[in-house]
Amino acid sequence: VLDLGAGNGMMGEELKERHGIARLVGADIIPEARDASYRDRPDVYDEYYVSDFTNLPEEDRSQLQDWGFNCLTSVAALGFGDIPPRAFFNALQLVRSDGWVAFNIKETFLDRTDQSGFSRFIRELIFSEYLDVFDLQRYRHRLSMEGTPLFYFALVAKKAADIPSDFLDEFVGADSD
Repeated sequence: VLDLGAGNGMMGEELKERHGIARLVGADIIPEARDASYRDRPDVYDEYYVSDFTNLPEEDRSQLQDWGFNCLTSVAALGFGDIPPRAFFNALQLVRSDGWVAFNIKETFLDRTDQSGFSRFIRELIFSEYLDVFDLQRYRHRLSMEGTPLFYFALVAKKAADIPSDFLDEFVGADSD
């Protein structure tokens, strides 16, 4: 499993301890996230990459490909500039066909009125031939500072086919990369 936007390893810990994931790789752009993970959860990740997935260095790409990922997770990191479309796309490219993809996303990103590159990319990906969606559920993620419920969608899909490299082109612009 590749845990993109792994942060301090909370998701990785869930995967390892509750779901028995055998091999788990964390990835984040922030070195302090890796340091926090190693400090607080030293036995969770088999490897942890600090890398910019929008412009993945060839050495990191090669090493990541060698893992042979059959699952990608990303929790609470998509759509806010933390993980732009190109970074998520590059991570998806590391998952083999028939591999699983699981992520959550703020509900407004699936609303057609949101015309940001990220929102359009995710909507097109969900309805493309490249993902077979198994589950899409709306849930209350948390409460805002004002006490207003914030809703997200959790998505679980299987990668049906390799995604062509030009799939992302129409969604990448000033607001998304």
